[in-house]
Amino acid sequence: MNKHKKGGAFLPLAPYSLWSVLFIVVPLIFVAYYAFTDEAFRFTTENITRFFTATSNIQAEDGTMQEVRTYLVIFGRSLKLAVISTFICLLMGYPMAYIMARAKERTQKILVTLIMIPMWMNFLIRTYAWMTILQDTGIINNILGFFGIQPIHIIGTETAVIIGMVYDYFPYMILPIYSIMAKMDTKLLEAARDLGCNSFGVLRRVIFPLSLPGVISGITMVLIPSISTFYISQKLGNGKFFLIGDAIEGQYIANNLHFAAAIAFILMVILLVCMGVVKYFTSKTYGGE
Repeated sequence: MNKHKKGGAFLPLAPYSLWSVLFIVVPLIFVAYYAFTDEAFRFTTENITRFFTATSNIQAEDGTMQEVRTYLVIFGRSLKLAVISTFICLLMGYPMAYIMARAKERTQKILVTLIMIPMWMNFLIRTYAWMTILQDTGIINNILGFFGIQPIHIIGTETAVIIGMVYDYFPYMILPIYSIMAKMDTKLLEAARDLGCNSFGVLRRVIFPLSLPGVISGITMVLIPSISTFYISQKLGNGKFFLIGDAIEGQYIANNLHFAAAIAFILMVILLVCMGVVKYFTSKTYGGE
């Protein structure tokens, strides 16, 4: 009888489990397989070591040539832009999520719809739209020129890439936080104030710990696509900023599938380790352990 109940409880999860195996587990196995094999599909760690040891010469600011670890530099640049973009999304998304969660139900639906509308458009169209806005003769510089302000060169800079990342991935930050805050019991906030907490104390002691799962989910959903993006850097950065996603795409186009898989595998492992560390320390801090 108990076995029958357990089987009945598992049955609704079967479609999701099958989908996860086919479209998550199996592709990851293929990535790992290609990462640790050569062109003849013999086991090798050369693809992995190449990521950490490959070097190239670049010109320093003083004009001298310096030898650097090619892919480590690319990864460092990708991580820097992704972290900045994620921080900006969190800085803007957290208060916005709180405002939405405390608004009337009808207002919440309107705000959620407004946030999701850009996601209904194609990713490429949204990126091209920002190219039009940020270019030297774009909307922003036309407005500045109308007020007699000198135009600002934005397109082709790291700032443009960050703007594109923030715009494209901002909904992925705000929606998980909002979903947690919308379910938060307002009586807890009232109790905290009755016990003498000011507004900052309520935020620090009640709201933030309770919303932390949404924050972690939002950071994950923004950081991972930001660090692996390639189209935004190509269009808004004019191809001047070679990111780790560009490296994977370049190796794939050159038919170096095994090395492309190795880069993707290393990136995946690094991100999983980082997110695991973040989750561990946040649970230690706010989990009461």
